Amino acid sequence: MKKTVFIGALAAAGLVATGAMAQDAGSSTLAAVKEHGALKCGVNPGTPGFAAPDANGVWKGFDVDLCRAVAAAIFGDPEKVEYTPLTSAVRFTALSSGEVDMLARNTTWTFSRDVDLKLEFTGVNYYDGQGFMIPKDLGVSSAKELEGATVCIETGTTTELNLADYFRTNGMDYEPVPVESFTEAQNQFLAGACDVYTTDASALAASRASFETPSDYVVLPEIISKEPLGPLVRHGDSEWGDVVRWTLNAMVSAEELGVTSENAVEMASAGSDNPEINRLLGVEGELGGMLGLPNDWAYNIITMVGNYGESFEANIGESTPVGLARGLNALWTEGGLIYSPPFR
Repeated sequence: MKKTVFIGALAAAGLVATGAMAQDAGSSTLAAVKEHGALKCGVNPGTPGFAAPDANGVWKGFDVDLCRAVAAAIFGDPEKVEYTPLTSAVRFTALSSGEVDMLARNTTWTFSRDVDLKLEFTGVNYYDGQGFMIPKDLGVSSAKELEGATVCIETGTTTELNLADYFRTNGMDYEPVPVESFTEAQNQFLAGACDVYTTDASALAASRASFETPSDYVVLPEIISKEPLGPLVRHGDSEWGDVVRWTLNAMVSAEELGVTSENAVEMASAGSDNPEINRLLGVEGELGGMLGLPNDWAYNIITMVGNYGESFEANIGESTPVGLARGLNALWTEGGLIYSPPFR
């Protein structure tokens, strides 16, 4: 009996020690980001509307706004971000090795990436699906007419397997033209090296919008996959994962609650009859402290970057060259899939 109790006590002590070590490991990225003085964010080398440097070398886009929002939450300054452009082939290695603190890089949440690569997706900021783009003069109206086509496809992406599965299912042959990046895919497609360019439908829209004569190209109607795109961090870093996760949730909740970059200052100053708005803006409660952040962390996100809808419309919405409708990325109250857990 005494021996059993002794062994049980040792086991309990071991669990406590293990928990303490895990807690220390979990807090390391947030502490390192604060010590470094800037967020290291991995982004796409260049997808118009999502992530691309402008003429002055300033990174802008829908995914870039998520990096800026995390920096605003931590530092109260959305410009404290160091951007690392990463191809599909090297993005996971860069995150796992610590070269970057997070990825905000149109990355699909899959089982193997989550479980086998030991990466943690912290939400979905864009629900997408794989599509096909062709020159209009190819005379094709459906992907099921692409027998024998040459297809430009970015290596190291979910689109490779999706493409193989689709053609196999439909009893068609194709010739892949492997490319390393979004830019190379565009260049090869425009040069006629392939009949078809396939990737996420949002990226096809962004690509087509950048062409000199977009009307010469057609995105076919078929969507052949589910591509839930979102930010990700390393496994085993729960505190840091919470910071990135709740940054995205703050942007979504702000839109749900009608809090914008224009009215947030007044709402925070006057207070609201809605306690969830007060908690989101740091007027009530201590939610920031639970994340290891200032209590105005979400207020800074909203006033400095904007809510989810503002970022969407400014970067990729229907009034932009990319011209994407909200569709599945509308709020759940508007028939879409965008939804945040409550702030309480």
